[in-house]
Amino acid sequence: MAHKQKKKHKKNDQKGAIAAVAFGHEAASPPAPLSRKEYEAELKHLHAELVKLQLWVKHTGAKICIVFEGRDGAGKGGVIKAILERVSPRIFRVVALPPPTDREKSQMFIQRYVPHLPAGGEITIFDRSWYNRAGVDRVMGFCTEDQSKKFLESVPYVEQSIVESGVLLLKYWLEVSEEEQTRRMESRIDDPRKIWKLSPMDLESYARWFDYSRARDAMFEASDTMWAPWFVAFSDDKKRARLNIISHLLSRIPYEDVPREKVKLPKRQKDPTYVEADYARHRVPERF
Repeated sequence: MAHKQKKKHKKNDQKGAIAAVAFGHEAASPPAPLSRKEYEAELKHLHAELVKLQLWVKHTGAKICIVFEGRDGAGKGGVIKAILERVSPRIFRVVALPPPTDREKSQMFIQRYVPHLPAGGEITIFDRSWYNRAGVDRVMGFCTEDQSKKFLESVPYVEQSIVESGVLLLKYWLEVSEEEQTRRMESRIDDPRKIWKLSPMDLESYARWFDYSRARDAMFEASDTMWAPWFVAFSDDKKRARLNIISHLLSRIPYEDVPREKVKLPKRQKDPTYVEADYARHRVPERF
């Protein structure tokens, strides 16, 4: 598999962005962990660039769609939070759809996702997407093999239409090792902040590692196209994965600095006649 992926990557550098290193291939040696100080310094710089991107998108009316997929525990939520930390939710919108209703189940599969695609001046981030049909739906039996096959046959053309409509489409797959996924899943068991992440579905998906691997491989083979390639981030090191993904997505968007006037605070009004109102306020107890 590694040989085929490397050969394919060399043949056409634009044909997909699947890493030359195959899944499961041993890396030479992982770099030393980033310190909190190093991580925050790099993230601060990237946040400034994301704000520049936001201003450019609003100014130009650009349409950007970012899809995040990956195994449970791969760190999709952490990456998305890092992206959103310093930007406006009016420009950066996150879409994380619940299970489909009975009516939505009767629709064309991708129909429920189309209304959430970005309009001009928007960046839409899908926390899981239409690729549910190639992943969880297929592995967990929520669709038939024939339905999943037909989806994989049609999705490249759907995405081509999306791109041709003027949307810049970026697709990221976060890959985590078996050992690290186990560590992260176990850490959720006794942590009251994370217990909601251990649904019966999460536990079942954990048990079906190789079913998901096969589904992932089929998804890449069918939908890694020149107009909408998959970019793979290895996320055992969460900090590095977040920095690498944000840096990469910025490099894929031709944004520029938007000219704007320097901000200067106006003089605040003065009113010597104003007297603070004398009425009871329900004050928040200062427990800390």
